[in-house]
Amino acid sequence: MRKEYVGICGVSDRELHDNLDAELHEFAEARGVSYDKLCDDLKAYYDGYHFTHHSIGMYNPFSLLNAFKYKEFGSYWFETGTPTYLVKLLKKHHYDLERMAHEETDSQVLNSIDSESTNPIPVIYQSGYLTIKGYDEEFGMYRLGFPNREVEEGFVRFLLAFYANVNKVQSPFEIQKFVREVRSGDYDSFFLRLQSFFADTTYEAIREQELHYENVLFIVFKLVGFYTQVEYHTSKGRIDLVLQTDKFIYVIEFKLDGTAEEALQQIHDKHYALPFASDRRKLFKIGVNFSAETRNIEKWIVEE
Repeated sequence: MRKEYVGICGVSDRELHDNLDAELHEFAEARGVSYDKLCDDLKAYYDGYHFTHHSIGMYNPFSLLNAFKYKEFGSYWFETGTPTYLVKLLKKHHYDLERMAHEETDSQVLNSIDSESTNPIPVIYQSGYLTIKGYDEEFGMYRLGFPNREVEEGFVRFLLAFYANVNKVQSPFEIQKFVREVRSGDYDSFFLRLQSFFADTTYEAIREQELHYENVLFIVFKLVGFYTQVEYHTSKGRIDLVLQTDKFIYVIEFKLDGTAEEALQQIHDKHYALPFASDRRKLFKIGVNFSAETRNIEKWIVEE
């Protein structure tokens, strides 16, 4: 898209404040928050669409105006349709979901939809679930990502029922329970619930065992990360993450076809907990092993 037409695709930050400033104050008062806090929240939830490189961010007008109408933050645009076809594309082509937040591609790929292609990203981009986040002029490469929290949280929530052993009705409540468990320090309930997500893994998923395991963990911790602080890293055969709440810090190492003991030793050997040595919050070091034979979490060991 040419830059001169970007402004017709949404609402800019300047347009929002020039035309709806009084309504912003009313909205803030209705929610019992400051004007600045409301503006920050609106930007996080509904801004962030970039239709070409080096362009200003645009708000989704549908979601923005509905938020003003109801004085509530909701997934207004996301709930107008379900991306079932897009999720099936991701699963069909065994896509690594962690890549979605920082996918890189060129304009030729972005602007074409090839039914024979094994790359689902052009369709997802053109459907509005990804947007341009950066551009490398030297190589003509675009960096893509989710535009805002409405789309990111809505899309990742939708993924859960397709990848884990949980139905669409239950999935929002399962994430709520996960968050409550980590906030209360109940790690055993957390991992028992996580085990249930891997139950009845299909034979199709078994063929891509490691990727399936990583995708489910990515979805769960991405969703938990909207309510707690999560740092998530993957490499061949292992995942390490740090999850923080106001009372607890969890340093967790996942291994595939190793042992929980080896995973815990990795935390010590790599000094993953060292940055929190002087932190007053309670620290849990947790080693977890995922078994390809049982297709589930085999064991976890906790050191306090």
